[in-house]
Amino acid sequence: MRIRIALSAAVTALGLLFLLPSVAHAHGDTLKVVVTGQRAGHVTTEITWENDGDAVDEAVSATVNAVSVDGTRTLGPWVLVRDPAAAPAGWTTAEVLPPGSWKVSVDVGFPALGHGELEVGVPVVDPAPGTAGGTGTTGAPTPVASAPAPAPTTASGAQSASAQSAVPPPSPAPAPTASSAAEGDAVWWTTAGVAVTALAGAGVGLLLRRRRLRRRLG
Repeated sequence: MRIRIALSAAVTALGLLFLLPSVAHAHGDTLKVVVTGQRAGHVTTEITWENDGDAVDEAVSATVNAVSVDGTRTLGPWVLVRDPAAAPAGWTTAEVLPPGSWKVSVDVGFPALGHGELEVGVPVVDPAPGTAGGTGTTGAPTPVASAPAPAPTTASGAQSASAQSAVPPPSPAPAPTASSAAEGDAVWWTTAGVAVTALAGAGVGLLLRRRRLRRRLG
């Protein structure tokens, strides 16, 4: 029983080996590889059988290499994966080309040989307007109305009243002291003495004149 199963598996494997060349021969022995460009930095290609233009149903073994136009940078090798946006003949890369101009080459080794190349330009993507550093949209700041100054409360009024009461009242004018009064009296007496002296002098002068007149007349 086991021998029969082993023989059946061997016959099936041999049949597949003979069938694959016949399938490949039906489509041809070369692939048409067209590098169509890039989408968001991902290299996009279309791979078909060169003889009949059919899409490749089986897996594709390919390498993708990219060289900058000035030859200073190289990327790859990358592999191709199915492109769901361009099925059934679409293939793309999981890796992303940085912005710039690149000479992209694609070499396919299975299920048949194929080659394609193209100069691809990846533009610089500017951030969406109104965004900064991945944050949401930012508009002009909304002006905030300033709150009115709070009315003085009873406690603050009491504090102001107590502060006013704490200010000392203006001091009255100083009363005249004894020394100032004595100085005033001295000035008065001096003035009176001068007046009396003047009157006495005038009286003495009159007496002297009368005596002189009497002498002259006598």
